[in-house]
Amino acid sequence: MNFATIAARLRSRGTAFGHDLLMIPAAWLGALWLRFNLGMIPEEILAQAFRLLPVIVIVQGAVFLYFGLYRGVWRFASVPDLVRIIQAVVVGVALCALAAFLLTRMSHVPRASFPLFAGLLVAFLSGPRLAYRWLCDRKRSPAQSRRTLIVGAGAVGEMLVRELRRDPNSGYLPVGFVDDAREKRGREVHGVRVLGPCSRIPDIVARTGAEVVAIAIPSTSAAEMRRIVELCERANVPMRTVPRLKDVVSGRFAASELREVAVEDLLDRKPVVLDWPAMRGELAGRRILVTGGGGSIGSELCRQIARLEPARLVVVDISEFNLHRIQLELSDAHPALACSMVLADVCDEAAIERVFAHYRPEVVFHAAAYKQVPILESHLREAVRVNALGTQTVARAAARHSAGRFVLVSSDKAVDPANAMGASKRLAETICRAVDDATPSTRLIAVRFGNVLDSAGSVVPHFREQIARGGPVTVTDPKMERYFMTIPEACQLVMASAALGRGGEVFVLDMGEPVRILYLAEQMIRLSGKVPGEDVAIEFIGSRPGEKLSEVLFHPDESLDSTGHDKILLVRGASAERARLSDRLAELRDACDAFDEERLEDLLAELVPGYRSGRWAHLAAVRDDPRGPGPEPAPAAGGERDEAMTGNVVRLGPRRP
Repeated sequence: MNFATIAARLRSRGTAFGHDLLMIPAAWLGALWLRFNLGMIPEEILAQAFRLLPVIVIVQGAVFLYFGLYRGVWRFASVPDLVRIIQAVVVGVALCALAAFLLTRMSHVPRASFPLFAGLLVAFLSGPRLAYRWLCDRKRSPAQSRRTLIVGAGAVGEMLVRELRRDPNSGYLPVGFVDDAREKRGREVHGVRVLGPCSRIPDIVARTGAEVVAIAIPSTSAAEMRRIVELCERANVPMRTVPRLKDVVSGRFAASELREVAVEDLLDRKPVVLDWPAMRGELAGRRILVTGGGGSIGSELCRQIARLEPARLVVVDISEFNLHRIQLELSDAHPALACSMVLADVCDEAAIERVFAHYRPEVVFHAAAYKQVPILESHLREAVRVNALGTQTVARAAARHSAGRFVLVSSDKAVDPANAMGASKRLAETICRAVDDATPSTRLIAVRFGNVLDSAGSVVPHFREQIARGGPVTVTDPKMERYFMTIPEACQLVMASAALGRGGEVFVLDMGEPVRILYLAEQMIRLSGKVPGEDVAIEFIGSRPGEKLSEVLFHPDESLDSTGHDKILLVRGASAERARLSDRLAELRDACDAFDEERLEDLLAELVPGYRSGRWAHLAAVRDDPRGPGPEPAPAAGGERDEAMTGNVVRLGPRRP
């Protein structure tokens, strides 16, 4: 009979109970044998012992069942199981002694046999359980396991070793620890020795033959994580890490689950602590609508909102595929969630009106937007139509149907905008303020944040694809820097802002310090196990249309106030930019309908202070050139004007007379 067969049988509660019943007579007779110094037991005492044996087995077996000795699993026997065994044995032996006194008045029953019986029974019950667990923990195929060096011999490191040894299919075999704490060096944790400080990772990897390094310090700083990554790079071994504490608490990962080191682990981002009870009080049991709910930000908003148990979640998106994907995910993760999927364009007033009239949402998160700066530079009409006028359509519908809150997901590019995307988002913020002024029953707020790591179309997945192809990784400018945060963090802060808002505010999320894009590229190359500039080249291709070297989260004319949340600040700015809004939005719509992008540029520059498009910059340069304007370019065939090449994007449009 092999080990697997034995293990399968020991998992049966009946088999475990039968084992314990057999241990009772063994311990009872063994106690008598010890009482007489391992010598001959007197015949009359042995006979009395056999007469009492059925009573002892019945009483002790009943106590075992009462104390729940068979709720646990031998495979995971631990200290609580040992405590339960001791309790059951002590109570059972006391009852057995009482029964022996009542039946025999302790005639021919040595009193010392009962404490000996208790000690032997504890050993006979706990010993096989612990031995079985030890065999399970030790049994693995070294050929299928990667020799693993663990960074951090603390509580998480101890748990990681225990879990890896417990699971034969984990694929990791612990061979040692490294830890900077001097008092831990030379000690052992579950038989695995602490071999030295982290600085000696390359030497220890070579000495132990480690094939992977597992970082078991979930609360480590980004700087310390970068140091460990550089040491592992020198040792030429891949890295894994346990999840961050916030991911363990939120249930996204098990504490012992190893994952690849992600680029956000290396960024200097402090974990965000949110007031979940306050957010639950604002969102639980309410009808909530999310536009752009199939995109990167919108879909994560849906995931986070679903955890708060809304009365109904309505997801609006123009992409059929995105809707289908988030619907499958939500139905699998939250089968009891009342969820409705709506395929609609936020610019379609009839469709949006129908959605609000049918579902009557109480809270609206407006995440639908175009966000690719270079693309929108050559598609100004779409930037204005979707980002600005689409916001107006949804905001007005929310106001007409008395939605309690409307939250616009805005961008740091709305501050001092140098591109169409930023200008359209700034105009969207202005629209929200104007609608909020006119509608006391609906509180409209906007939330600004910067780049979101791993969102669709962002730089992180682009770099990842380039690294997978072997490079080169293309960086626009060595001085280019951006603010970054993770998708879950951004969405949770958006929901927290919804709970804080009283109407008309613009909130700014604290993004920490900006990160140079070059640094981000170098760290991602290192995480892939390669050396920047050697294994994977980095090329500078120049700034793309509409890009700035750096972004800011608020304008110099704006002031910041505290909100009580250390990661959320309130922007206070002048309201003068709203004065001409009502007279110009209708003209914006007319210009969109006529595909008149030059008129759109004029209106946008008038409504968004500081915005100057590429055409404006060109006209200013011509005006200031002493040589005067150059010749008018010849029109293309078919009456179309020349295609304006902007980066790799072709701008098409009708020729103006």
